[in-house]
Amino acid sequence: MKIQKIKNRGVLFTYTTSWGWDLNIHLIMGERYNYIIDTGLGSLSIDPIKEYIKDSNKPIIVINTHYHWDHVWGNGSFQNCIIISHKLCREMIESKWEEMMDKNKQYCYGEVEMYLPNLVFEKELYFPEDKIRIIYTPGHTIDSISVIDEQEKVINVSDNIGDNINEIIPSIYCEKDLYIATLLKYMDMDFDTCISGHNIILGKKVIEKILSIL
Repeated sequence: MKIQKIKNRGVLFTYTTSWGWDLNIHLIMGERYNYIIDTGLGSLSIDPIKEYIKDSNKPIIVINTHYHWDHVWGNGSFQNCIIISHKLCREMIESKWEEMMDKNKQYCYGEVEMYLPNLVFEKELYFPEDKIRIIYTPGHTIDSISVIDEQEKVINVSDNIGDNINEIIPSIYCEKDLYIATLLKYMDMDFDTCISGHNIILGKKVIEKILSIL
């Protein structure tokens, strides 16, 4: 596992899986809350993050960026926390859980149990104390959301960027026009650092590059 600082209050935990791709879990240590973006493959994905913030007395807010199994299987480690997702994400985790487990159970990393988001939204949520904004950004999936740290000008777009630097266009499971609209929305935002679910840390120019290819 690789641990990287992102500016002053972000930390990126990256797991290189045995089947060949990286998986990122993003921690933002705000003034009021610690925000954990995605929960990986199970309890063992989460243990290093909990260890990292063990001396903090700030409540944890978990954010599921979309319903896919490699982003939500660790939710069970946060049953006393707020877990945020888009409304569609909660519905899709619940409806597709058994299918995801049947197809991918060999990738479970520690304990895995279904624990659904307990705070859902449709367009946007904002935490003004920490300048954390969560917005609906369909693209990779219809339920995809992004998290903007407005204080540090860092955005987490999850899987709306592809899995590695050579494949920056993700698999798109919704209308292509919706994805392009999301990319254009990113272009209007004030950030200079881009975190995603599997890729390396990138700059804003990656959005321009994806648009130019599309």
